[in-house]
Amino acid sequence: MAKAEQEKVGFFGRLKQIGMVFKFTAKQDKWFVPWAAAAVLLPMSLVVLALLAGLGWLWLPVGLMTSLLALLIVLNVRSSKVFMKAAEQQPGAAASIVERMRGDWRVTPAISSTTQMDMIHLVLSRRGVILLAEGDRQRLKPMLGQEKRRLSKVIGSAPLHDFILGHGENEIPLGKLRIKLMQLPKSMSGRDVNSLDKRLKALSARPRMPKGAIPKEMVPRNIRPPKGATRGR
Repeated sequence: MAKAEQEKVGFFGRLKQIGMVFKFTAKQDKWFVPWAAAAVLLPMSLVVLALLAGLGWLWLPVGLMTSLLALLIVLNVRSSKVFMKAAEQQPGAAASIVERMRGDWRVTPAISSTTQMDMIHLVLSRRGVILLAEGDRQRLKPMLGQEKRRLSKVIGSAPLHDFILGHGENEIPLGKLRIKLMQLPKSMSGRDVNSLDKRLKALSARPRMPKGAIPKEMVPRNIRPPKGATRGR
């Protein structure tokens, strides 16, 4: 209910948001203002020529609407690039982008991570199970291998995809993530997705055994080893 109330924005509130996006984009993108000016001036110049040619004042509102539409298109394209570039600097940006995509995309952020901010996100949809990895490629490879082995125990015949986000070889830029995911073929029904979602949640609920030696403070002190366990030392 609260979420629905937050999504309701009035006309003046929407104009304020557009103004904020306009200022932010103009500050970050040096080409935005020239493109915006061209989007407004080009249709209006054609209207002026039409008026001088005696074609009537009917072309004036047409020119105004065309200029406004062209300006909004330029704002949408350039602001998307600016926000996407800023998002690349934020950990967990991939999960945030998929969560805002239309359709049934079930995202579990950071199912695996390191102190260096390398992380793997789990996405479940009708396209199958998808692992999105952010961070250093060399550290992410063993992490992806471990998650694949763990997920293979419960996903059955569901397709499993994995992608590393970045600008290197065989990596996907964050700005192209939406297109890449939408291009994946739909191979699961809604019922299959719901069933697999339950199995994945049950898998995530299982405690993972810590790697390495057990810390001394976690070793029980009141338990004695069985007889003969220390013989031969």
